[in-house]
Amino acid sequence: MSTYVMLSTIGPDGWETVRERPDRIHEVTREVEAMGCRVIAQYAVMGQYDFVNIVEAPDAKTMARVAVMLAARGTMRSTTLQAIPLHEFIETLKEG
Repeated sequence: MSTYVMLSTIGPDGWETVRERPDRIHEVTREVEAMGCRVIAQYAVMGQYDFVNIVEAPDAKTMARVAVMLAARGTMRSTTLQAIPLHEFIETLKEG
């Protein structure tokens, strides 16, 4: 499984849903996991993004599907980054 960092920004309609039904956040987590991913950690943050999610996915195609399915709702935008564990990154540098 690969690790991804998903940075999300919620739009006005999304915030209205969260305000009225805060547990909707947990429902989305379950939907992401039903698509074959594992949510490792989630944080609400202040600043340019509203949420940071650490997600494990079997491959980039699965993670892309998750990102598109969430964005298609029109309530949020996201930036998804593949994360390389530091020990793997260092080993890769040593190999070259």
